Amino acid sequence: MKIELENNKVFFENQGLKKEIHPFWLRERVNGDNFVDKRTQQRLFDPTELEGNIKIDSLSLSNDYLEITFNDGVHTKLAIQNILKEFSNINDVKHIKKIKWDSSLENLNNFEFNENFFEDEEMYKALINFYQYGFVIFKKVPTKNDFIVNFANSIGSIRRTNFGEYFNVKSKPNPNDLAYTSLPLAPHTDNPYRNPVPCIQILHCIENEVSGGLSTLVDGFTVTEQLKKDFPDYYKILTEIKVRFQFIDQSVVLEDWAEMIQLNELGEFKQVRFSPRLDFVPLMDKDKLELYYAARKKISELYNSDNYRIEFKLKPGDLLMMDNYRLLHGRTTYDANEGNRFLQGCYIDYDSTEGKLKHLKRKFNI
Repeated sequence: MKIELENNKVFFENQGLKKEIHPFWLRERVNGDNFVDKRTQQRLFDPTELEGNIKIDSLSLSNDYLEITFNDGVHTKLAIQNILKEFSNINDVKHIKKIKWDSSLENLNNFEFNENFFEDEEMYKALINFYQYGFVIFKKVPTKNDFIVNFANSIGSIRRTNFGEYFNVKSKPNPNDLAYTSLPLAPHTDNPYRNPVPCIQILHCIENEVSGGLSTLVDGFTVTEQLKKDFPDYYKILTEIKVRFQFIDQSVVLEDWAEMIQLNELGEFKQVRFSPRLDFVPLMDKDKLELYYAARKKISELYNSDNYRIEFKLKPGDLLMMDNYRLLHGRTTYDANEGNRFLQGCYIDYDSTEGKLKHLKRKFNI
């Protein structure tokens, strides 16, 4: 991957293919003091007001910089590294490779929290692990004064829902969700009925005096890839048919239609939604419905299989951050008479972790 000059034109070459870089694209990236705010990197000019016939009058290239004079009189030096980054998407967290895992996973991605953690290189490593495995566990996080709010807002900002800015997960009378009971919870994703679904869930253990109540996680990415390999017809119909997810309580009705396995524009894994107490399959031809129900049953069997589930006990101070688009979570049953089991939860969106990761990457020049 390199930059070449020829007849006052700039070319980008990659794997034997050479393409000209449009002069206007380079002119938009002029970054001198009169053109860009150093603190925010926002332009001090509006590129839509530039003349459309931008051309290059002169060029020079060193190992580090491309020096350009444009026909509107503007002169600039552009870092070669920055230009190549834009072409390679080197800063794009979507290119962090997902690591598939199953019940054999032993490393639970634990990181010890400290008062400087949010600006520490360890936080960068933790976020990389989060994108690789879909979850990370922070140890020794303060349990007083609803610290989960401070934690979430130090990464990005809390996504408020009808459950509040944050919510308390413990057994209580007349609950509007099974999470607020001592019943077991099968693997599921949260809030599949929302548009958009909250991307990341945070659960902070405040108290846990019971012998049961183990937290469970399943990698939806691993399971759906296995389904695609072993049962392609099931995989196909689960990626094509939108079902209705619904939540109702006394104050709100929430609905959204979506596939149980959602793919991105490249046909690759994007998101799973699974909460069989909340889904309503649309009316289809009998044969198609039979195939769909068989596919849903099979993926449920895989999600609930001992082959894919990990179980662990959250201790006071443990904070679990998990990707709600990728992972399913649940818990084993427990006896509320044994003592208190008290978790606090909230949601944040991907721009929180993506923005924090890119900031730390820049700060530590990684």
